Amino acid sequence: MTLDRAAGHPVPLTRRRPSGEPPPLPRPVSAGTRAFLVACALVVPLWLALATDLGTRAVTRTDLAVLDLVARLRTDALVDAAQGVAVLGSLWTFRALAWATLAVLVVTRRFQHLVVALGAFLVVPLVDGIASVWLGRMRPADVTILGEWSGYAHPSRPVALVGLGLTVMLLTLVPAGRWRRRAVAAATGAIALLVAARLLLAVDHPTDAAAGLATGVALPAVAFRLLTPEDVFPVAYRRGARAHLDVGGRRGAAIRTAVARQAGVRVTGVEPFHLGTSAGSTPLRLVSDDGERVLFGKLYASTHMWSDRWYKLARTVRYGALEDERPFNAVRRLVQHEDHMLRVMRFAAVPTPEPYGIVEITPEREYLLLTEFLGGAVHITESEVTGATIDDALAVVRRMWDAGLAHRDIKPGNVLVRDGRVLLIDVAFAELRPTPWRQAVDLANMMLTLALGASPEQVYERALAMFSPAEIGEAFAASRGVTIPSELRSRLRERDDDLIARFCELAPPTPPVAIQRWSVRRVALTLAMLAGAALAVALVAINLRLAGLA
Repeated sequence: MTLDRAAGHPVPLTRRRPSGEPPPLPRPVSAGTRAFLVACALVVPLWLALATDLGTRAVTRTDLAVLDLVARLRTDALVDAAQGVAVLGSLWTFRALAWATLAVLVVTRRFQHLVVALGAFLVVPLVDGIASVWLGRMRPADVTILGEWSGYAHPSRPVALVGLGLTVMLLTLVPAGRWRRRAVAAATGAIALLVAARLLLAVDHPTDAAAGLATGVALPAVAFRLLTPEDVFPVAYRRGARAHLDVGGRRGAAIRTAVARQAGVRVTGVEPFHLGTSAGSTPLRLVSDDGERVLFGKLYASTHMWSDRWYKLARTVRYGALEDERPFNAVRRLVQHEDHMLRVMRFAAVPTPEPYGIVEITPEREYLLLTEFLGGAVHITESEVTGATIDDALAVVRRMWDAGLAHRDIKPGNVLVRDGRVLLIDVAFAELRPTPWRQAVDLANMMLTLALGASPEQVYERALAMFSPAEIGEAFAASRGVTIPSELRSRLRERDDDLIARFCELAPPTPPVAIQRWSVRRVALTLAMLAGAALAVALVAINLRLAGLA
């Protein structure tokens, strides 16, 4: 407790956030994004004005006055230079920028950026093409045109396409910071030279170039800032799981503030912890300001929710009932589920970390699950697997069976040993009242994990003390490559022997348990995905030519 000096009353360290106060990590629309939004919005009244005779005359009168002033600056040297710069507006420049960007995004597997980039490359030329035909604006009159041109004048297609290619390339390939600032300055200079050259040659009106900049630069910039924000989808070329968020800078400060206000613990250290064993969240180690208390945190964001939804959809289409639970529709639901399952498992005497609650970082977007930090615990593959360890691990599975629970992600990274006792972590996939098939898979995965450090014969003999031969046979009859977590599967591949085959030899012969489950929902989802994929491919193929990419 702390003391309120004004009133002299004790005040708890935790504090309720008053209505209207921003969260620890607010996501306001930046000034730059607002400026781009205004630029996009100003195009609408311009197009409405150009759609009327009176508006066209007023806008054209202003445009021609500006072009007349620019034409007075013409010299032979400037015109030659302008004609050389105008070549940058070639369709081939846009194609080179676009295809190079898409190729790098595919190679680096940044699919979020890839989807938004592909959408921008298809939508912006389509919008410009529709506006061009609708408005039907002719090239500048009363001023001698010295450059090459084709089609309608508004909006300026070369300016829009070059701006689009450079903008997407900058926002998807150049990391934020000094290098991006330099690249932005260079790209701005190149676009400004192109606009100046086309105005000097009188192939564009000033408003044509302005509209091209709005659709080619401002529109994709807004799309990337809103759909792939830098703090969630940074441009980086380092290796690592895409699920891991940067916990430095503003996010790190926000985590410290949120934990202090909502959990009553002042932390000074926020650092990633064992990232290699986690792909669905960002695990963190939190150290209190006095250094005496350490907490464990799992940071969940909207990216993890969408990954979960796509994962479950793909599993449902491929295997039917294998992962046929409903996806989470909000980040809050995702983190609440794991916190709830931790409490349920501890109530059932399953050894898991003690949960300390949920901390809100950004409402509906980022949450931190706080739990006990299992100091002194090591992964089971880093510990000696004794007979007592095997008994303890199998007893954990038996206890989950008796309580009607399934962990659903038993692997070496989620089975810890401390003081000779086995602990389970990462219960995000856990289920209440699972199918018998799912519980059998838990047993098989636990026995395989134990056999990495002990002989399969020893594990099997000790399992007979808690499970019947028929139950063990069913477990390995249901075991497939897809039912085994990827970490455990990779460790099994590294061995010279086949542990699954050996356990099948030890257990009674059992017919393979089918994992394919057909249902009306699965058939409908499969047909919908196939139809959607075919439609998307067709639309992309058609629009590639309209967008100038083919």
